[in-house]
Amino acid sequence: MILLWLNVFTFLLASALSVPVQQGDQDWWKHGVFYQIYPRSFKDSNNDGDGDLQGILQKMEHFADAGITGVWLSPIMKSPQIDAGYDISDYYSIDPMYGSMEDLKKLIERSHELGLRIILDFVPNHTSDQHEWFKASENRTENFEDFYVWVDGTPDKPPNNWRSVFRNSAWTWSEKRQQWYLRQFLAAQPDLNFWNPKVRQALWDVLVYYMDMGIDGFRVDAVPYFVEDKLLRDEPRSYDPNSQPEDHEYLDHIYTMNTDDTFDVLYEFREVVDNYTRKNGGDARILMSEAYAPLDKTMLYYGTADGSRLGAHFTFNFFFVGINLNTSNAYNVENLVYQWIDNLPNIYVSNWDMGNHDNRRVSTRFGVENVDGFNMLLNLLPGIGVTYYGEEIGQEDGEVTYEQGKDPAARNRSTFDKVSRDFERTPFQWDDTINGGFNEGHETWLPVSDKYHQTNLAAQKEVEGLSHYKIYKEVLRKRQEDPARIGDSNIWGISEDILVLKRSLEKKHIVLAFKLGWHNHTEPETAYVPGIKCDTATVALTNVDSSYKIGDTVNPMNFVLKPHDSIVLDIQC
Repeated sequence: MILLWLNVFTFLLASALSVPVQQGDQDWWKHGVFYQIYPRSFKDSNNDGDGDLQGILQKMEHFADAGITGVWLSPIMKSPQIDAGYDISDYYSIDPMYGSMEDLKKLIERSHELGLRIILDFVPNHTSDQHEWFKASENRTENFEDFYVWVDGTPDKPPNNWRSVFRNSAWTWSEKRQQWYLRQFLAAQPDLNFWNPKVRQALWDVLVYYMDMGIDGFRVDAVPYFVEDKLLRDEPRSYDPNSQPEDHEYLDHIYTMNTDDTFDVLYEFREVVDNYTRKNGGDARILMSEAYAPLDKTMLYYGTADGSRLGAHFTFNFFFVGINLNTSNAYNVENLVYQWIDNLPNIYVSNWDMGNHDNRRVSTRFGVENVDGFNMLLNLLPGIGVTYYGEEIGQEDGEVTYEQGKDPAARNRSTFDKVSRDFERTPFQWDDTINGGFNEGHETWLPVSDKYHQTNLAAQKEVEGLSHYKIYKEVLRKRQEDPARIGDSNIWGISEDILVLKRSLEKKHIVLAFKLGWHNHTEPETAYVPGIKCDTATVALTNVDSSYKIGDTVNPMNFVLKPHDSIVLDIQC
């Protein structure tokens, strides 16, 4: 239930800041490609083993060369790094590991010179327990007493049955305050209390501070967890009979995730950034939201169906991230695309995301031989594309031992290989010099993959013929052509193993035909493009090692694909 005072507070906020919209491009993001950087793993400029802002600054031309719209930085704010920077101890400082606020300002300036945007990771659900806000709250300092969720009780019995994402109780006992505090993640990450309007105002101030600096938008972390049931009711048992009492999945999280008041908080964040643009002019500042949530809830993070209240400019579509190769085929991929598009109100913009810092890399999950096809698919679908660093060169998961691992979610040796997120976070592979060009030889925070000798950006830029990077760059150029940018979209699984995507504008068509080669589909297969009546198509782009060459002509009503073939066709009829 959305409280009356929350609505009144929102109205006052909007009324206080609303002014006529200034000139600027409000739609720049709608067909953009956003590139996620894990800063610690991108480029180490000072050879200390950790990537940094100066390293990113040195490589900004890479994004301009590729055709990227915006660069999203995973957390760079000051943090004890208990959870890879998602435990912020000061929203107004850059972690010394990454550099300084001056480095960030230089990065923003250079990005704008190159026509690029910078998106910051914003973590509002919780802070580090080393944040001054938490220290003041634990000490019951005036104005901070209720900055976090505190509950009376005894140290031997948590207030209710709520579970942490990282297993066990979501409550931690404070000896100093003699109360329990809520932490839906690690004990070192206490949850902020969104029932307190001072908390929301403090977070709005953070957004304004970085927009004043020139930041173009924010990726909002862990959105479903913002607001919990004020009555602290026990959550019901999960429908999953296989879940165990210590698991997060043991419970149906109706009181701790995706509550009505949580949506309202995100809508307020949107009002803050929109009103900032109205007041200060310039191009739109945007919000992206991370929400692993049921589909109906995910759509609400965009805003209400009629657009009367807006949430994130887009909330991440994780459908491709969750594809299970053991049970999936081309029909399943088709269904996932339509499931998203059909449920998204037409006033909002689709987005497509296949990998991130929490999931195994695309090349590892789908096979290196399929990375070109999936890069083509992601970037020719309508709307926004999201690239995780390394996907443009087909980088695979790295090799990390338990002793080398850093992920707090993987502290159990017996499950390390299954749950650790270190494998997808290893350093970017720039060239075949020491440490893959990540630095000048200092031991890296996570080991550079042994595969860097074969898979690196420099080699793929220099090779004669096609490479993963050249294909990625060309498909980003192709997506700017009118049929792919504003044309109609249709996708079909024309067999268990062949996927066809068609983007059409009047008589011009851009078509992707992709034979996945999954399971036992190892033989060549005849393909066709539904709805096409002409008999000639030109091959505009292929995958590495395709059976076709750029410039070939084919009959779009009857052509053959080998396993892992992915070809882009230009058709006019």
